[in-house]
Amino acid sequence: MKSEISILGHGKSMSEPAKSFQDLIVWQKAHQFVLSIYQMTDNFPKNELFGITQQLRRAAISIPANI
Repeated sequence: MKSEISILGHGKSMSEPAKSFQDLIVWQKAHQFVLSIYQMTDNFPKNELFGITQQLRRAAISIPANI
């Protein structure tokens, strides 16, 4: 019985190539990270909206955008 290690999301295996960047586990995790950063920064003070909040969000977005 052959055992395959899944490196791609959605139940794909090494023998089945990703059809889209969204199939990559690394992109999925980066996307979840962005969503968590947005959720976390929603609780920041409104006077930080254009300071650290915006900087954190831009930095987080750049991760999946560069995959």
